[in-house]
Amino acid sequence: METNLAPFIRDTPEGREADSILRACVHCGFCLATCPTYQLLGDELDGPRGRIYLMKQVLEGAVPTATTQLHLDRCLTCRACETTCPSGVQYGRLVDIGRKIVDERVGRKPVDAARRYSLRKSLLSKSVFGTALAVGRFAKGLLPREVGDWIPAEQPAGAWPSPRHTPKMLIARGCVQPVLAPNIDAAMARVLDRIGISAVQIEAGGCCGALPYHLSEHDYARAIVRRNIDAWWPHVERGAEAIIVTASGCGVMVKDYGHVMAQDAAYAEKAAKIGALARDPSEIVGAAWDQLAAKIARTHATTKLAFHSPCTLQHGMKIRGQVEPVLEALGFNLTPVADAHLCCGSAGTYSVLQPELANALKANKLRALEAGGPAQIATANIGCLTHLASGTRTPVRHWIEILDERLALNA
Repeated sequence: METNLAPFIRDTPEGREADSILRACVHCGFCLATCPTYQLLGDELDGPRGRIYLMKQVLEGAVPTATTQLHLDRCLTCRACETTCPSGVQYGRLVDIGRKIVDERVGRKPVDAARRYSLRKSLLSKSVFGTALAVGRFAKGLLPREVGDWIPAEQPAGAWPSPRHTPKMLIARGCVQPVLAPNIDAAMARVLDRIGISAVQIEAGGCCGALPYHLSEHDYARAIVRRNIDAWWPHVERGAEAIIVTASGCGVMVKDYGHVMAQDAAYAEKAAKIGALARDPSEIVGAAWDQLAAKIARTHATTKLAFHSPCTLQHGMKIRGQVEPVLEALGFNLTPVADAHLCCGSAGTYSVLQPELANALKANKLRALEAGGPAQIATANIGCLTHLASGTRTPVRHWIEILDERLALNA
């Protein structure tokens, strides 16, 4: 694609990156076949190719409108288009640049701005979110069903094993997951303990920065990244072998810290190191599978289970086919899931900001997941877990909890 970027962006780091991404696009349209919003709406401007044209126009000097903003807002940033693209177009990075420019030039209506501000403030604060969740649980029976379905039952945190091994790995504590499902990180710690690794729990830090970053608040997100690096760096210097992020939505962000902080002279090198150390649970389990497999009693596959691979896992981190063999080895009969590459509609704050589209995608995903009659659904991201659970009576769990549970049965 030929480009002629406007002076305001041409010689900036964002402009150079955007120009490189735009030039890689060959207009083939393969991305449309895997774009969830294009499949729902059938509008070229609600698919990757159309959005690329819109962003190109803005970057070349065209004045964006509220309609431009709407088409970009409807993008899930699921990055399924990147998996499909034969030219390797890094669409996710381009849309982060494009959205920020459009938001700065178009602005937000007061109601929309207030909603986004409230989301950022409430979800990034464990105390605020925890209090709101506790009140919601208390009053759940009085709430409309469509609201109450979003409020999960309280879960026990689970025991965190005491550190007794020399090898150590950090478990990054996020903002929402420790409140909604505290047992996920504890389950990861117990799995690590069984393979001779001590899990270090870091209470400092919090949000990975993805939430504000994808809301076009890049400076705010970078401040969060700096805070996390400061919290984790002493442990890295003491030899921590990895930083495990059990929510794939956060994991893809932490792995990208080097890119996010590339222009920050004080943090660029540390951010790149943190990103290189970041691991999804499937990478840790896969590397130690022979050791773990020996601790699992072999059983026939009798219980049906459906696995939902989050977009951040399969398209963002490009991790595919790692979790399913583990679940099969645990004795589950994995049911087929049609269109497994498509987003469930969670996508961070998308389910709140674009509820109509998010609910349509959730309904489609649940039909695919439940078609084989599974007894439970497994996933790898707290956002997907909560979103899917709000629309079904089938239990939805993080797969690392299921592995931990099976290991405990055979201890």
